[in-house]
Amino acid sequence: MHPELLPVALGNYIGLSAVIFFIGVAGVLLRRNPLIMLMSIELMWNAANLLFLAFARAWLNNAGHIFAFLVITVAAAEAAIGLAIVVIVFRNRSNVDVDEVAAMKG
Repeated sequence: MHPELLPVALGNYIGLSAVIFFIGVAGVLLRRNPLIMLMSIELMWNAANLLFLAFARAWLNNAGHIFAFLVITVAAAEAAIGLAIVVIVFRNRSNVDVDEVAAMKG
């Protein structure tokens, strides 16, 4: 590990990532708007990306960059599919509360 290569200490990256991740968890658990929930999931993905890149920089290993690229790709696909589902489900509804949607239950 080469902590001297990081302009900020590795612990600060970990702390910031944890804060961002728990803001995302709180958004998913506490909010009922599907768009807010999708954005909260994106926050959790980005918290993971921050850690991947910080550890990749600290250990001089490009694997973290590859994982971050994969996470960004999956997050983009998730956002596109999630927004499409939200648009289809709520096209004719005036309310966007996820608790009131029973159309996708089996």
